[in-house]
Amino acid sequence: MRKYENSFRDLIVWQKAKDLTLTVYRYTKNFPPEEKYGLTSQLRRSSSSIMANLAEGNERKIKADRVHFFVMAKSSLTEVDCWFELAHELGYLNDEEYERCLEFVNKTAFLLIRLTGAQK
Repeated sequence: MRKYENSFRDLIVWQKAKDLTLTVYRYTKNFPPEEKYGLTSQLRRSSSSIMANLAEGNERKIKADRVHFFVMAKSSLTEVDCWFELAHELGYLNDEEYERCLEFVNKTAFLLIRLTGAQK
């Protein structure tokens, strides 16, 4: 299959966000059933929102539009960070899993900050 030029898939930050989202889906499989429409859903939606906003922003031709979507991705990442802490405090993530999650969040945040700073 042929990939089009300047695909969002070429963005390293999108690749990291995808890794983060896949990790969210793996870990939330083990959350209690009563969290299906609560914390599980919140984590999955906010993590996939990071990827979607990066993809959409990458396609925007006007710089202000791109920055808007990249900032929205950063906001969703902050939401994921918040949900991870709650999941850890509730005992749904052990210390090792939580540290791994924070590593994904920090790497993605670093790249997003650099991306939004470069777009201004």
